[in-house]
Amino acid sequence: MISIVGAGPTGALLAILLQRRGHDIELFETRPDPRAVRAESGRSINLALADRGIHALQTAGVFDRLGTALLPMRGRLIHLENKDTVFQPYGQRPHEVIYSVSRHRLNQALIGVAAGLPGIGLNFQHRFEAADFGTATAQIRDLRRDRILYVPMQPMLATDGAGSTMRRQMSALGLIQAGETDLAHGYKELSIPAGPGGSFRLASEALHIWPRGNHMLIALPNDDGSFTATLFLPKTGPISFQSLNDPDAVDQFLTQSFPDARELMPQAITEFGTHTTGFLGEVSASPWHIGATAALIGDAAHAMVPFHGQGMNCCFEDCIEFDACVARHSSAGANSWAAAFAQFGAERKPNTDAITAMALENYLEMRESVADPQFQLRQALSLELERRFPRRFIPRYSMVMFHHEIPYLAARQRGAIQTEILLALTQGAAALSDIDFGRAEREINTKLPPV
Repeated sequence: MISIVGAGPTGALLAILLQRRGHDIELFETRPDPRAVRAESGRSINLALADRGIHALQTAGVFDRLGTALLPMRGRLIHLENKDTVFQPYGQRPHEVIYSVSRHRLNQALIGVAAGLPGIGLNFQHRFEAADFGTATAQIRDLRRDRILYVPMQPMLATDGAGSTMRRQMSALGLIQAGETDLAHGYKELSIPAGPGGSFRLASEALHIWPRGNHMLIALPNDDGSFTATLFLPKTGPISFQSLNDPDAVDQFLTQSFPDARELMPQAITEFGTHTTGFLGEVSASPWHIGATAALIGDAAHAMVPFHGQGMNCCFEDCIEFDACVARHSSAGANSWAAAFAQFGAERKPNTDAITAMALENYLEMRESVADPQFQLRQALSLELERRFPRRFIPRYSMVMFHHEIPYLAARQRGAIQTEILLALTQGAAALSDIDFGRAEREINTKLPPV
């Protein structure tokens, strides 16, 4: 029997994959069954589903169940301070889109599949509280009956998110090294309601960004015609969540910084006052497991900031990679779990470290660089080089978002080389017509082996 602590999207997907490999699963989740409650407002950033996550959901047979919950986004629509807009496509092929999806809808779909499979037990309102690694027993509180259950860890997989109780206990006992780093920025969820008849009041097939240097607003579409907007802002300082401490100041700030968006957010002042300020940060841990007893998977092991749209996709890819490690070591007898955990951590951590770094780099890009004409030229050149040399030059963003077969680490390493090439080719250039494509071909053939 495998126990999984945390029945969010990662835990639910992992349970489905392992059940199909013949294992019995018990899932424990602190919150109520998502199929029976409304989504919690004010705290969730809409998820961006890309190729890695789609591949995992297809592998588990879940993707087709999402249907209209998936809203395609073909690129970024940049809203400049003068109200002009610039569209920046994510890719250049029909399938190179990412999808906006509600975390709640996605979790409902995954739990629905898990509930229909024999051998998966669902235990909601059951909170993991402590682990005794000497006896390999976990204490889980049944919140409805206020009683403690003693659950054998044979093994126990912790998919309990960035605030993982399991990880913090492992670290407190000195069994692993773990760290949590908070950014100086936080976020606040706002909303853009639908227009008449459920119509979209902004372009529906885009992720909207209002970049303003040290802060920004983004908006992702929902299937009811609304948009989930998220304001990213320093926590302290002259323009910060701390300084915006009364409704008039909030209204003035939003009107001056995002005038076109402010017109579409009638509840912004109320939402700013009532929605909790969310924290942004990173989580690291090493190793991710304790013998054959317990392992960390997903955000519990390696949470990242949300600025590359890869948090959920990376966690889903974890599930695929972990399932493959379990298959490789299924014949190792009593040592099978320890061997699977060890291989999973050794092979996966360099890639999760790479995407964590890229996600943080993308924050600066989203709030500052996307409005820079030189950045826009490099992006246009990047797509042109991919058209001309498709086996050698793939934009880093595309490698991450649309090529699940390219590991994150390889994408980061190739991306660094490509950035050097782009900077050299665009030095002194104002348009694609100024680019020396003969030089580009020589640089690419010399520095970038075929993918």
